[in-house]
Amino acid sequence: GDGGWSAVYSGHTATVAREDDPEAQAPEAPSPAESVDPSWSPEIRLYYWMRLSRAFEDRCGKLYRQGQIKGGLYSGIGQEATTVGIGSVLEEGDFVAPLHRDMGLFLMRGADPRRLLAQIMGRETGYSRGHDSWTHAGDLSRGIFGSVSHLGATLPVIAGAALAFRQRGRDRVAVGTFGEGTSSRGDFHEAANFVGIHKLACIFICVNNQWAYSTPPELSFPTDHVADRAAGYGMYGDVVDGNDLGDVLKAMQRAVRRARGGEGPTLLECMTFRLRGHSEHDQADYVDREELLRWKAKDPVERWERYLHVKGHDLEELRRAVDAPIEAIMKDAVAFAKRSRFAPGEAALEDLYAEPIGEAAPSSPWMRGHRTV
Repeated sequence: GDGGWSAVYSGHTATVAREDDPEAQAPEAPSPAESVDPSWSPEIRLYYWMRLSRAFEDRCGKLYRQGQIKGGLYSGIGQEATTVGIGSVLEEGDFVAPLHRDMGLFLMRGADPRRLLAQIMGRETGYSRGHDSWTHAGDLSRGIFGSVSHLGATLPVIAGAALAFRQRGRDRVAVGTFGEGTSSRGDFHEAANFVGIHKLACIFICVNNQWAYSTPPELSFPTDHVADRAAGYGMYGDVVDGNDLGDVLKAMQRAVRRARGGEGPTLLECMTFRLRGHSEHDQADYVDREELLRWKAKDPVERWERYLHVKGHDLEELRRAVDAPIEAIMKDAVAFAKRSRFAPGEAALEDLYAEPIGEAAPSSPWMRGHRTV
């Protein structure tokens, strides 16, 4: 554990008690990985990770509506089969760059739910001390590269990581996720071209949730699928049902085998749907209601439950078994985040440059002569 996170960051106390808030008081829970019952079969473990991801995002939505999360909140509800399917196939030492709707991938790679929620709530104990909420959360100790607001900018980093693995002789895979709208950005094209030329152990995963904010796919690219572009980069292209966990698992296994076997990169497109607006403030009036209802009927968690039922599992009993540790994890995460303090105002000027502004000569000519106020 973290010993209550009574740590100090840059001279500022990281946590403060909130005795007036009952949600700020909860016992420390085991980590998500430690909460997995050893007796659970692989399909139950996958179910647990999807329900944990859904529970985390549901709780974030409630906190947002209560005014306890400021700024944007970007939900990945309805995309759990894709994010959990990606994470379940990777090994320790692989490198991932998830984005703002990839909660399942963050959790499966070992990210701490307490620090994740603290980050989303803008608290100093978050992964980047609460800076820019969710879009700057990463943990290099877990092989998780933090995203940035410029979606797609992480793909060249993933290309560089894959090249570094090859140069160092490491049997590792680098994985980057992006949306279908991002496939129109230069970052995607440059990175895809590079990994294709050098046949790197890399997987680019397009989470095609049908909407780039309010722009549909037919106004983002001229092909039926983003993966249709794969051949132009010398990549293997694959399109799967992103709401079917079994399909995602098989596709990821194929892509990982190709990468580890020296067969080059894969451009995998997972077809899914964004069940909520671009952010929680967006009512998404531009989405056709019938289309939304059709995709809700394909809910990935419910589809996996039907699979488990066919395999003979008692769903009521199974839900109780997996929800007990999930509830403890979420109560602990909420309590931890609420006890954590906001970073002081001057922290907004910290962690921006390798050399602190005003304390050493900035490397940029533009910065010379400029000091913080």
